[in-house]
Amino acid sequence: MFMDSCSGIGRKVRLGRLLKGGKGVIFAFDHGFEHGPSDFTQERSNPRKVVELAVESGMDALMLTRGVAQATSDLWAGRAPLIIKLTGKTSLRPPDMQMQQYRIGTVEDAVAMGADGVAATVYWGAPEEDAMAEEFAAIVSESERFGIPVMILAYPRGPSIIDRHDEYIVKYASRASVEVGADIIKTHYTGSTESFRRVVESVPVPVLMSGGAKTGDPKEFLRIVKSVIDAGGAGVIVGRNVFQSQDFVGTAKAILEVVHRGADPERI
Repeated sequence: MFMDSCSGIGRKVRLGRLLKGGKGVIFAFDHGFEHGPSDFTQERSNPRKVVELAVESGMDALMLTRGVAQATSDLWAGRAPLIIKLTGKTSLRPPDMQMQQYRIGTVEDAVAMGADGVAATVYWGAPEEDAMAEEFAAIVSESERFGIPVMILAYPRGPSIIDRHDEYIVKYASRASVEVGADIIKTHYTGSTESFRRVVESVPVPVLMSGGAKTGDPKEFLRIVKSVIDAGGAGVIVGRNVFQSQDFVGTAKAILEVVHRGADPERI
């Protein structure tokens, strides 16, 4: 009788926590490091307030940097699964260095904190793609020892990328992500249910949409989320479309309804 390795079992258990029934709404909250204060109102400038609202909303999991996770552990521990973002960059860097992510945490940090996953970004198509892909592969190898699933933020960027939402480009970035060992893919929406379905069907791991910048119409965002689910996507990883909303909890719960219950955005 074939038996899974201990780390293989751990990976399955943790994936089940992050994607309940194979689907999930993951709250992304690395914006303070990546974008700085510009993304936040004064009311939500303190990360504790935002994490408190995310947990209250019933998000399936939280993606945080190590420092914010430490500062808010009393809010999420035992209430929401945690993914630690292990790479990043600030917007303070010179423009010619904006295509390079670097390590800001370790797999051991995540394990010590009780996280159920880790995440890292690769800008596929960037001049620095090789360094980021090598770093991601190293994170995958480290994570295998502990049974920790690895999520990739698969973002096509660079001088040769004309349209980062193009189906071929997103499909290529997703396939490359599988090749380097990703367990979960976060990537761009391709503009239609049919095209996103082809992306989802081209890879053997869950694909979630990147929420991206806040849309002008909350209903339109829900329609896009519904399109992702109809395409067979595993859900959405969302930040600004929730924490920049006036109704944080209401917006989050509406997204959860679409992802987990297939709710019609027009009736929410």
